Amino acid sequence: MNLGSRRALTQLVRPYPNRTLVFGSQRYSSTFDTREWSTPLARTLANAVKVTGPIPIAAFMRQVLTSPEGGYYTTRPENDGEVFGKKGDFVTSPEISQVFGELVGVWTIAEWIAQGRTRSGVQLMEVGPGKGTLMDDMLRALRNFKTFTSSIEAIYLVEASATLREVQKQRLCGDTPMVETDIGHKSTSKYFDVPVVWVEDIRLLPHDESKTPFIFAHEFFDALPIHAFESVPPSPESIPQQKEIMTPTGPIKLNEPQKPANTPQWRELMVTLNPKAVDENQAGEPEFSLTLAKASTPSSLVIPEISKRYQALKSQPGSTIEISPESRIYASDFARRIGGSSQPPRTATREGSSGPPATAKCVPSGAALIMDYGTMSTIPINSLRGIQKHQNVPPLSSPGQVDVSADVDFTSLAEAAIEASVGVEVHGPMEQGDFLQSMGIAERMQQLLKGIQDEEKRKTLESSWKRLVEKSEGGMGKIYKVMAIIPENSGKRRPVGFGGGI
Repeated sequence: MNLGSRRALTQLVRPYPNRTLVFGSQRYSSTFDTREWSTPLARTLANAVKVTGPIPIAAFMRQVLTSPEGGYYTTRPENDGEVFGKKGDFVTSPEISQVFGELVGVWTIAEWIAQGRTRSGVQLMEVGPGKGTLMDDMLRALRNFKTFTSSIEAIYLVEASATLREVQKQRLCGDTPMVETDIGHKSTSKYFDVPVVWVEDIRLLPHDESKTPFIFAHEFFDALPIHAFESVPPSPESIPQQKEIMTPTGPIKLNEPQKPANTPQWRELMVTLNPKAVDENQAGEPEFSLTLAKASTPSSLVIPEISKRYQALKSQPGSTIEISPESRIYASDFARRIGGSSQPPRTATREGSSGPPATAKCVPSGAALIMDYGTMSTIPINSLRGIQKHQNVPPLSSPGQVDVSADVDFTSLAEAAIEASVGVEVHGPMEQGDFLQSMGIAERMQQLLKGIQDEEKRKTLESSWKRLVEKSEGGMGKIYKVMAIIPENSGKRRPVGFGGGI
């Protein structure tokens, strides 16, 4: 919630500190103000719901993950220890084995070679870099390819958390200081003399047709906000009732009757207060729950219409879908950086105003590699989840202290990328286990194991890489998927790892 929203919320709530408020069918008493909330952010969100009514899941996710006042990624590491790794709430593939990042580096080299070994203007970009582990393992592997590293112009990291930016700086740049710039912050890589630049939003980075961007997104899209919708049957035929609205001079009845819908409609799933927790104080109940909107919302009227995949399900009452518009925006941005666009986006500035229009790219170059968990071809449903201390917990509980995520709709990402640029093509998604096997993970692990005599360390290394590729329960090889966006070539060249070679 931005400063303006907080001020507005404060002004709305302040005049009624001890009075009973009624919103719709919910009745909130003065105990609302005296109850002990699970987190400070929970109280802030509850106040918002009390004033405005139920809020979209996307708004809830955005606040609990990135709010400057108690968000999971933006403030929790500073207050409550690590987010990633054994000491945190969950473990990512790069944290499990260094080989994961090394193979992503090898994939980058292979794609660079396949595109003609450009000697300048290469950009390495990562969105949501976590602790910087993936990029660190990549750079350590890449420094062995001098021709490639000499072509790197800069390393860009898109990170909204100041705390995580400092962690990444220490890992990637060591003691080199971080300085503020007109678009974010900057330091220098400890591996080679290349600037490392941080921005809070990828739109702060200029589009340049002469550059070759290699973009990486590992467990980034699963944390982007989603909207959820359910198709409801037509309203039963009945005598339409005239609708009454309140005006400053009193109630007025509308001349036109409110007609019942005669076709299925999308209704949005919203986050509201859970009366079992808030009113009845039942132990163990999360303070928030999901409810189906009683009428259309702006989101339910617009978002499900952006794709024929969603439109096809509207006529089937009971169908549910999850859509992440923000994910489609990022996928579109990736595609335009690689393949250009006939209508390029405008570049944002730190102040929020738009800058000069970007330039369409004449010769597509670069690539994007997206690694996350999600569906191969189906639309995600009921996938909202919460993780805390490596355990599944209710996603709406303890706002700001629980990692909230949802399955990635890879087909939607591919659709957005292709729509954004005629200069790209998409490969995948394919299961992570198959991708890593084709990239030579088994052979690389054998190299590492040759020089290790300690039996315990050998077992640890072997179990770690097998966890990345195994498809049985507990393994990550099937759940996680990999997708690539590369320059359009009429399908004549598949990228390495997706059935192609160098």
